[in-house]
Amino acid sequence: MFDTMTFTKILGGFCGAFLIFLMGKWAAETIYHTGGGHGGEEHAAGYAIEVEAGDDAGAEAEEGPSFDELLASADVEKGARVFGKCRACHKLEDGANATGPHLYDVVGRDVGAVAEYGYSGALSEAADVWTAENLNGFLEDPRGYASGTSMSFSGLNKAADRANLIAYLDTIGE
Repeated sequence: MFDTMTFTKILGGFCGAFLIFLMGKWAAETIYHTGGGHGGEEHAAGYAIEVEAGDDAGAEAEEGPSFDELLASADVEKGARVFGKCRACHKLEDGANATGPHLYDVVGRDVGAVAEYGYSGALSEAADVWTAENLNGFLEDPRGYASGTSMSFSGLNKAADRANLIAYLDTIGE
């Protein structure tokens, strides 16, 4: 039937095709990798470390100061540095809209009040006025606070950064 040379050529062809398939798969995963591991966030890289359930009182002690306390002791200069993350899309000058609306006199302003800016409808459903508390919630997780917002920023994780930024924005327009 087949001699050894023919069999070797057929087997080599299959092995070569399989190798090209694997290399293509590897190249596609490298090019189109979006992070998060296989299957999303629930399968993040690393090891799960189980700990014993403890007192809830200990968890409360680790939370730190409340947002009101952080806002009362906020550092305006640090807030100006945090604003660097916002600068790409927002301007501080009155009426100077960019990708996002201007933030001149934003603390205490009605939500969606900049007439020259086309807001997404999600913001007006989330709040009426940009109070410090509303800004805190929005800056922590914009899409969670106002589902459907067009703001693509993922948010500020640190409460102190949010308090400093809000204190800084409160000085703009005084």
